Amino acid sequence: MVPRWKGKDAKAKKDAEAEALREPMSKIISQLQSSLVQSEACGFLSDNSVHLTVGADHIELLDKACFGQPVRTVEKDMVWFQLTLEEAFYLCYSLKCLKIKDGDSGVQSDEKLWTSMKSKKKAFPYFYKAYSHLRMKNWVVKSGALYGVDFVVYRHHPAHVHSEYGALVLSHEDDEDLNGRLRVWSDVHCTTRLLGGVAKILLVMYINKNGYNDESPLCLENYTVQERTITRWIPEQSRETDICTMSFD
Repeated sequence: MVPRWKGKDAKAKKDAEAEALREPMSKIISQLQSSLVQSEACGFLSDNSVHLTVGADHIELLDKACFGQPVRTVEKDMVWFQLTLEEAFYLCYSLKCLKIKDGDSGVQSDEKLWTSMKSKKKAFPYFYKAYSHLRMKNWVVKSGALYGVDFVVYRHHPAHVHSEYGALVLSHEDDEDLNGRLRVWSDVHCTTRLLGGVAKILLVMYINKNGYNDESPLCLENYTVQERTITRWIPEQSRETDICTMSFD
């Protein structure tokens, strides 16, 4: 799928492409990782999100790397960033650049944080595996609630390019919370039609535990991801548009 660059005209789209290619996501993530490690960044687990207080030097990097949403406060030089559970655990566990506290219990170990997040979101192991799978390939992953899916996936920063995929996280195992989607034709039709209307492809991510439990984040190494794309067949795209005529002299 060819990236759909944002811009009012061809020149603006070319500029968006040039800017995105000048700073690839892998480079931005590396800069963010280094910056958070140096500042010993620490977030606070609250309900179904993690709040992180950052200064002006981190705001731009978090925005470029597409982590969290800024929450303005009365303090001019400080901003709260609200991270999803998946975003926070990725920074903490995969990138090792963020520490997270839970109430008065201090900084959480990976195992305790994993348990806390599972208690807040039953399907967290599945969603985190899907999220980290895409992030490790340098895709940008954001909430897909607006389009009736779990995630929307961008090739570059959303300021430069439109998202290409709407992702649903499912499992081959008997888990009703995950596999309730796409079981009937009407759901498949509605989802693909909605995404097709905004030029996105449905990406179904099947998470397989392969017989392992989810007691520890170490289990993630044994989980596998199967990717499937589902698109609507549009008859008009397959019809012959040019009619060949033959003349006999």
